[in-house]
Amino acid sequence: MTPQPHPQVGAAVKAADRAHVFHSWSAQELIDPLAVAGAEGSYFWDYEGKRYLDFTSGLVFTNIGYQHPKVVAAIQEQAATLSTFAPAFAVEARSEAARLIAERTPGDLDKIFFTNGGAEAVENATRMARLHTGRPKILSAYRSYHGATSTAINLTGDPRRWPNDIGAAGVVHFWAPFLYRSPFHAENERQECERALQHLEDTIAFEGPATIAAVILETIPGTAGIMTPPPGYLAGVREICDRYGIVFVLDEVMAGFGRTGKWFAADHYDVTPDLMTFAKGVNSGYVPLGGVAISSAIAETFARRPYPGGLTYSGHPLACAAAVATINVMEEEGIVEQAARIGETVLGPGLRELAERHPSVGEVRGTGVFWALELVKDRETREPLVPYNAAGTDNAPMAAFGATAKAHGLWPFINMNRTHVVPPCNVTEAEAKEGLAVLDAALAVADEHTA
Repeated sequence: MTPQPHPQVGAAVKAADRAHVFHSWSAQELIDPLAVAGAEGSYFWDYEGKRYLDFTSGLVFTNIGYQHPKVVAAIQEQAATLSTFAPAFAVEARSEAARLIAERTPGDLDKIFFTNGGAEAVENATRMARLHTGRPKILSAYRSYHGATSTAINLTGDPRRWPNDIGAAGVVHFWAPFLYRSPFHAENERQECERALQHLEDTIAFEGPATIAAVILETIPGTAGIMTPPPGYLAGVREICDRYGIVFVLDEVMAGFGRTGKWFAADHYDVTPDLMTFAKGVNSGYVPLGGVAISSAIAETFARRPYPGGLTYSGHPLACAAAVATINVMEEEGIVEQAARIGETVLGPGLRELAERHPSVGEVRGTGVFWALELVKDRETREPLVPYNAAGTDNAPMAAFGATAKAHGLWPFINMNRTHVVPPCNVTEAEAKEGLAVLDAALAVADEHTA
């Protein structure tokens, strides 16, 4: 893994990108995408030969790192055997992927509906909930992200929803617990949990329980800030849903498949939803794949009634072969356990130590290889380092933080006033410490903007 400079090739790649590629979430003339020449393990590099430690895992999906040889070989073997086939048939890779996923999902989530990604998984989970209950409304939390398709973006609780919100999708938002910025004026986790549950129950009461099909939550919200729920909250939501006949959906698109140090984040809280969405880490993003894990009760709804939904590439053989290989690699190499160990012994202690020395760090939170640093101007007032949804000059402090990290060879995950620490689940101790050292330098820049 010795990157070689090829600047002329890089220039051609960049020119073609700028001429023809339309990028997501971007003003096209204001972006300058890095031309990537290659990647391996926890690193990628550009055509100038500069190497970066990837503390973003792509978009939090390379749970086993880049170019794992066993997964690459599995994709090649599947392509040579059966590169594609329609979803109505039983195909070995598809059947085996569904079996391996069902073995690891909690409770009786034993039926798997495959999609091409997380947003389509959320679309289909909410459709299943509505058809199962005969009710129209879905409740979702502020500070959430569920995808960019029509229903999923309306469920989302961050500013990406605003320009896409049609105001008629049957979605109602509520506040989930987040003690550091508590909307309930709570002083401790117990109060935050109790008040958040009461708020949810009040919302249900005023919306009308008989109109609500589902409550959807990210088990641990990802892009919105990696806010681990307080003890008892998810169990409390489960009880409320049971009481009112509401489907409980957990979105594990980002948190699933080892990211939190368990196969699924729900395993930390001993709770089983009625539907669970997944994607990203199921095959480390090597070939697009997502899905919905379905409980027996909801599966029974469609035992003799056709499910009105489908996708041309549902359970694509190449994607499913990658999933089979990824899950087997995670078992063979103890990658879920590695994520838990790195979080407990390296990232958690290391990030808390950085917080002690850097006044820009307001809070450290997370588990496994799923962490966030909340950056603030003032620890006492908890004023964010940049305003909510800041852009341009308002976002200068975070831009400076990010530029410093990249200059030192670390590619950071930045969202609003936070940096997330989300390396591959099999990141080594040495790599994790390398990343912490760069964060130390970048936080010194953020400190310059504190009160």
